[in-house]
Amino acid sequence: MAYILDQTHEERIRRYSSQRYGLYLAIVGMIMLFAAMASAYIVRRSAGNWLEFELPSIFFTNTLVIILSSITLHLSWTFFKKGEKFIYQSLLCITFVLGIAFVVLQYQGWLQMTEAGLYLQVNPSASFIYVISGLHAAHLIGGIGTLIVALAHAFKLKFKVSELRKHRFELVLIYWHFLGVLWLFLLVFFMYV
Repeated sequence: MAYILDQTHEERIRRYSSQRYGLYLAIVGMIMLFAAMASAYIVRRSAGNWLEFELPSIFFTNTLVIILSSITLHLSWTFFKKGEKFIYQSLLCITFVLGIAFVVLQYQGWLQMTEAGLYLQVNPSASFIYVISGLHAAHLIGGIGTLIVALAHAFKLKFKVSELRKHRFELVLIYWHFLGVLWLFLLVFFMYV
Protein backbone atom coordinates (compact mmCIF):
# COMPACT_ATOMS: atom_id res chain seq x y z
CA MET A 1 0.00 0.00 0.00
CA ALA A 2 2.85 2.36 0.79
CA TYR A 3 4.14 1.76 -2.75
CA ILE A 4 0.85 2.95 -4.23
CA LEU A 5 0.90 6.08 -2.08
CA ASP A 6 4.53 6.83 -2.99
CA GLN A 7 3.95 6.65 -6.72
CA THR A 8 4.04 9.82 -8.74
CA HIS A 9 1.03 10.85 -10.76
CA GLU A 10 2.81 9.74 -13.95
CA GLU A 11 3.56 6.29 -12.52
CA ARG A 12 -0.09 5.83 -11.52
CA ILE A 13 -1.26 6.90 -14.97
CA ARG A 14 1.18 4.46 -16.58
CA ARG A 15 0.00 1.63 -14.31
CA TYR A 16 -3.67 2.45 -14.96
CA SER A 17 -2.99 2.58 -18.70
CA SER A 18 -1.33 -0.82 -18.65
CA GLN A 19 -4.26 -2.34 -16.75
CA ARG A 20 -6.72 -0.83 -19.21
CA TYR A 21 -4.56 -2.05 -22.09
CA GLY A 22 -4.56 -5.53 -20.55
CA LEU A 23 -8.35 -5.48 -20.33
CA TYR A 24 -8.62 -4.37 -23.96
CA LEU A 25 -6.28 -7.20 -24.99
CA ALA A 26 -8.46 -9.67 -23.09
CA ILE A 27 -11.55 -8.28 -24.81
CA VAL A 28 -9.88 -8.61 -28.21
CA GLY A 29 -9.08 -12.23 -27.32
CA MET A 30 -12.72 -12.84 -26.40
CA ILE A 31 -13.88 -11.21 -29.63
CA MET A 32 -11.56 -13.54 -31.56
CA LEU A 33 -12.92 -16.56 -29.64
CA PHE A 34 -16.54 -15.66 -30.38
CA ALA A 35 -15.72 -14.73 -33.99
CA ALA A 36 -14.13 -18.17 -34.41
CA MET A 37 -17.22 -19.81 -32.92
CA ALA A 38 -19.49 -17.74 -35.20
CA SER A 39 -17.39 -18.72 -38.21
CA ALA A 40 -17.56 -22.39 -37.26
CA TYR A 41 -21.33 -22.03 -36.85
CA ILE A 42 -21.67 -20.56 -40.36
CA VAL A 43 -19.41 -23.17 -41.97
CA ARG A 44 -21.14 -26.08 -40.22
CA ARG A 45 -24.57 -24.73 -41.08
CA SER A 46 -23.69 -24.65 -44.79
CA ALA A 47 -22.60 -28.31 -44.61
CA GLY A 48 -26.21 -29.46 -44.17
CA ASN A 49 -27.94 -31.60 -41.51
CA TRP A 50 -28.94 -28.39 -39.76
CA LEU A 51 -32.09 -28.31 -37.65
CA GLU A 52 -33.95 -25.00 -37.71
CA PHE A 53 -35.69 -24.06 -34.45
CA GLU A 54 -36.79 -21.00 -32.56
CA LEU A 55 -34.62 -19.72 -29.78
CA PRO A 56 -36.05 -20.14 -26.29
CA SER A 57 -38.26 -17.16 -25.48
CA ILE A 58 -36.38 -16.65 -22.24
CA PHE A 59 -33.31 -15.58 -24.25
CA PHE A 60 -35.23 -12.39 -25.08
CA THR A 61 -36.04 -11.80 -21.42
CA ASN A 62 -32.34 -12.34 -20.75
CA THR A 63 -31.56 -9.60 -23.23
CA LEU A 64 -33.67 -7.12 -21.27
CA VAL A 65 -31.97 -8.22 -18.05
CA ILE A 66 -28.46 -7.66 -19.40
CA ILE A 67 -29.43 -4.28 -20.89
CA LEU A 68 -30.91 -3.23 -17.55
CA SER A 69 -27.79 -4.41 -15.75
CA SER A 70 -25.60 -2.28 -18.02
CA ILE A 71 -27.82 0.73 -17.35
CA THR A 72 -27.79 0.22 -13.57
CA LEU A 73 -24.02 -0.27 -13.52
CA HIS A 74 -23.48 2.85 -15.61
CA LEU A 75 -25.77 4.84 -13.31
CA SER A 76 -23.90 3.44 -10.31
CA TRP A 77 -20.65 4.67 -11.88
CA THR A 78 -22.19 8.10 -12.46
CA PHE A 79 -23.40 8.40 -8.87
CA PHE A 80 -20.07 7.12 -7.55
CA LYS A 81 -18.27 9.95 -9.34
CA LYS A 82 -20.81 12.44 -7.92
CA GLY A 83 -20.15 11.15 -4.39
CA GLU A 84 -23.69 9.81 -3.91
CA LYS A 85 -22.75 6.79 -1.81
CA PHE A 86 -26.17 5.29 -1.11
CA ILE A 87 -27.41 5.48 -4.72
CA TYR A 88 -24.09 4.16 -6.03
CA GLN A 89 -24.16 1.20 -3.64
CA SER A 90 -27.84 0.46 -4.31
CA LEU A 91 -27.41 0.45 -8.07
CA LEU A 92 -24.32 -1.72 -7.77
CA CYS A 93 -26.35 -4.25 -5.75
CA ILE A 94 -29.12 -4.18 -8.35
CA THR A 95 -26.55 -4.80 -11.09
CA PHE A 96 -25.22 -7.80 -9.17
CA VAL A 97 -28.73 -9.26 -8.77
CA LEU A 98 -29.41 -8.70 -12.48
CA GLY A 99 -26.14 -10.45 -13.34
CA ILE A 100 -27.16 -13.48 -11.27
CA ALA A 101 -30.63 -13.34 -12.86
CA PHE A 102 -29.05 -13.43 -16.32
CA VAL A 103 -27.15 -16.65 -15.52
CA VAL A 104 -30.24 -18.26 -13.95
CA LEU A 105 -32.38 -17.28 -16.94
CA GLN A 106 -29.69 -18.61 -19.28
CA TYR A 107 -29.92 -21.95 -17.52
CA GLN A 108 -33.72 -21.80 -17.83
CA GLY A 109 -33.27 -21.20 -21.57
CA TRP A 110 -31.16 -24.33 -21.83
CA LEU A 111 -33.87 -26.24 -19.94
CA GLN A 112 -36.45 -24.94 -22.45
CA MET A 113 -34.26 -26.28 -25.22
CA THR A 114 -34.00 -29.74 -23.65
CA GLU A 115 -37.77 -29.80 -23.03
CA ALA A 116 -38.19 -29.14 -26.76
CA GLY A 117 -35.96 -32.16 -27.51
CA LEU A 118 -32.95 -30.04 -28.42
CA TYR A 119 -30.18 -31.80 -26.55
CA LEU A 120 -26.50 -31.03 -26.84
CA GLN A 121 -25.87 -34.15 -28.94
CA VAL A 122 -29.02 -34.10 -31.09
CA ASN A 123 -27.98 -31.72 -33.84
CA PRO A 124 -25.06 -29.38 -34.46
CA SER A 125 -27.41 -26.38 -34.49
CA ALA A 126 -28.47 -27.00 -30.89
CA SER A 127 -24.91 -27.86 -29.87
CA PHE A 128 -23.63 -24.52 -31.16
CA ILE A 129 -26.32 -22.63 -29.22
CA TYR A 130 -25.37 -24.45 -26.01
CA VAL A 131 -21.63 -23.98 -26.48
CA ILE A 132 -21.67 -20.34 -27.60
CA SER A 133 -24.23 -19.19 -25.02
CA GLY A 134 -22.41 -21.28 -22.41
CA LEU A 135 -19.13 -19.54 -23.20
CA HIS A 136 -20.86 -16.20 -22.83
CA ALA A 137 -22.37 -17.30 -19.49
CA ALA A 138 -18.90 -18.37 -18.30
CA HIS A 139 -17.51 -14.94 -19.15
CA LEU A 140 -20.48 -13.33 -17.44
CA ILE A 141 -19.78 -15.35 -14.29
CA GLY A 142 -16.29 -13.84 -14.44
CA GLY A 143 -17.98 -10.44 -14.67
CA ILE A 144 -20.04 -11.29 -11.60
CA GLY A 145 -16.75 -11.98 -9.85
CA THR A 146 -15.60 -8.46 -10.70
CA LEU A 147 -18.91 -7.13 -9.39
CA ILE A 148 -18.28 -8.96 -6.11
CA VAL A 149 -14.94 -7.17 -5.81
CA ALA A 150 -16.65 -3.85 -6.64
CA LEU A 151 -19.28 -4.57 -3.98
CA ALA A 152 -16.56 -5.35 -1.45
CA HIS A 153 -14.97 -1.99 -2.23
CA ALA A 154 -18.35 -0.25 -2.02
CA PHE A 155 -19.25 -1.64 1.39
CA LYS A 156 -15.96 -2.47 3.12
CA LEU A 157 -13.73 0.47 2.19
CA LYS A 158 -14.26 3.97 3.43
CA PHE A 159 -16.23 5.84 0.78
CA LYS A 160 -13.87 8.02 -1.19
CA VAL A 161 -13.92 9.03 -4.84
CA SER A 162 -10.24 8.52 -5.63
CA GLU A 163 -8.42 8.03 -8.91
CA LEU A 164 -7.63 4.42 -7.97
CA ARG A 165 -11.24 3.56 -7.15
CA LYS A 166 -12.54 5.32 -10.26
CA HIS A 167 -10.01 3.36 -12.32
CA ARG A 168 -11.03 0.01 -10.80
CA PHE A 169 -14.71 0.75 -11.25
CA GLU A 170 -14.15 1.84 -14.83
CA LEU A 171 -12.47 -1.49 -15.65
CA VAL A 172 -15.52 -3.35 -14.29
CA LEU A 173 -17.79 -1.04 -16.28
CA ILE A 174 -15.93 -1.60 -19.55
CA TYR A 175 -15.95 -5.37 -19.13
CA TRP A 176 -19.63 -5.48 -18.17
CA HIS A 177 -20.69 -3.30 -21.11
CA PHE A 178 -18.64 -5.52 -23.42
CA LEU A 179 -20.54 -8.59 -22.16
CA GLY A 180 -23.84 -6.83 -22.82
CA VAL A 181 -22.90 -5.86 -26.35
CA LEU A 182 -21.57 -9.36 -26.97
CA TRP A 183 -24.88 -10.92 -25.86
CA LEU A 184 -26.82 -8.57 -28.16
CA PHE A 185 -24.55 -9.59 -31.06
CA LEU A 186 -25.00 -13.29 -30.25
CA LEU A 187 -28.77 -13.01 -30.03
CA VAL A 188 -28.99 -11.22 -33.39
CA PHE A 189 -26.53 -13.73 -34.84
CA PHE A 190 -28.59 -16.72 -33.65
CA MET A 191 -31.79 -15.16 -34.99
CA TYR A 192 -30.64 -14.10 -38.45
CA VAL A 193 -27.69 -16.23 -39.50
